[in-house]
Amino acid sequence: MTEDQLSIQAINQFTMKQLLTVLICMLTTFLLAQNPLATDLNNLYRVTNAKTRSISPENFTGEKGKAGMAKIGEGSASDAARDLGQGWKVSPFVHIKANTTFTLAEIDGPGAIQHIWMTPTGHWRYSILRFYWDDEKEPSVEVPVADFFAAEGGKFYPVTSLAVCVNPGSAFNSYWVMPFRKKCRITMENIGDADMTLYYQIDYTLAEVPADAGYFHAQFRRQHPLPYKEVYTLIDGIKGKGQYVGTYMLWQANSRGWWGEGEIKFFMDGDQEFPTIAGTGTEDYFCGSYNFTQRNQNGDRAYIDFSSPYTGFAVVRPDDQMLDFAQTRFSMYRWHITDPVRFDQDLKVTIQALGWRSGGRYLPLQDDISSVAFWYQTEPHQPFPTLPDKDYLELR
Repeated sequence: MTEDQLSIQAINQFTMKQLLTVLICMLTTFLLAQNPLATDLNNLYRVTNAKTRSISPENFTGEKGKAGMAKIGEGSASDAARDLGQGWKVSPFVHIKANTTFTLAEIDGPGAIQHIWMTPTGHWRYSILRFYWDDEKEPSVEVPVADFFAAEGGKFYPVTSLAVCVNPGSAFNSYWVMPFRKKCRITMENIGDADMTLYYQIDYTLAEVPADAGYFHAQFRRQHPLPYKEVYTLIDGIKGKGQYVGTYMLWQANSRGWWGEGEIKFFMDGDQEFPTIAGTGTEDYFCGSYNFTQRNQNGDRAYIDFSSPYTGFAVVRPDDQMLDFAQTRFSMYRWHITDPVRFDQDLKVTIQALGWRSGGRYLPLQDDISSVAFWYQTEPHQPFPTLPDKDYLELR
């Protein structure tokens, strides 16, 4: 082959690579255009046929042109709005009576929940959120309200992340995208003995759902205390194909000293004795290090709270931030937004509760641990374990 022929071949190969790159870019753009549920700064400018709707006490059905129609005598704030009348702020909240369930939303699809805001009163562990996709009888989400928003602990502290935000004074926000094809139903059960007040808004889009879209799931668990030498199970019995996308944990250390040496483990697709993924420590999994502490001016180690887009940690009881106190409660989240844990058949996730004891040995702990596991998967899903009763859920 002559030098000229080699040059022409090299040019042709370079041209083919360029063409392939252009075709890949065009295909990616086309696929994004076909998915009106995808919204970020890279495609926010795209105009689609999706329809935006919103449900609140000012429009219980989300119907077009039906918001803000409550009349004096019908709305929850009728007395405050008595001199203004219809069209003003007549129905901004609902009362949910003790031991009753209120339907927050019932939506015909296809579409997706894109944002939820709410601010509940009362004991947050006594308000149970449930989500049902399509025609399923068992919920895909069943979580006490503040645990769902990574905000349990009995007092306000800010959460500033991509998936959820908690803003002053008790404003819970979720930005998880939750597709559904036929129907969506969201309920709130008040399992307490006192009535509660709830302001809320559920923003959603009506649009075609991609064929490969999984359904959003979230499951709550608690062990109080964790039996000695047992590992804590965040999730078990997931069957189907999907990806694990987040963990929230409320952890009360019942002994003095450092409590977070335990490893998280992901058993997937037939794993038995040993998992495919094993972490190196609790604070490591939540993307911190060395006990979430720094030495203060006295040379003592003190916890440092933080909240970031993908991970966060807070001391929620007591206010003292010192390391060496028992009965301290911690709130932690880790969102697998850029690193979802994908599974094809099944998934189980556990974490050890380990601290230090004399002789430089690990000590299995008997702590009070709660968690919410978040994942997407194909339906149907396995039924959840029975949610603990009110007395077991209560935080003391």
